[in-house]
Amino acid sequence: AAAEEDDDDDIDLFGSDDEEEDQEAAKVREERLRQYAEKKSKKPGLIAKSSILLDVKPWDDETDMAKMEECVRSIHMDGLVWGASKLVPVGYGIKKLQIQCVVEDDKVGTDILEEEITKFEDYVQSVDIAAFNKI
Repeated sequence: AAAEEDDDDDIDLFGSDDEEEDQEAAKVREERLRQYAEKKSKKPGLIAKSSILLDVKPWDDETDMAKMEECVRSIHMDGLVWGASKLVPVGYGIKKLQIQCVVEDDKVGTDILEEEITKFEDYVQSVDIAAFNKI
């Protein structure tokens, strides 16, 4: 019975005795991983964007809203695209400018955007973010 047990130890069901094949398989695997990493590095990454709806409020009912919108749209930054706008009545004849824009998150921040808009002190009293959505 002891001789039979020794014979069983000599049989390798998984073929792990073939060290040359293991090394060759490892080389093939490393080569494929290197090719995959190289291919993946060439792909452009996903650009995170956000859609922002801004409420731009004037000083009073005598503020030239067309000029205010022109000033806001004159702001140009890499990663900023202006969209549709409309005038929304607030009260007492005062209207606010509601304007849509799409920004690339890495290039344009909301703080910078608000700061740039409020530089037009003759027209803009304040800026609020009415809606902020990731795209």
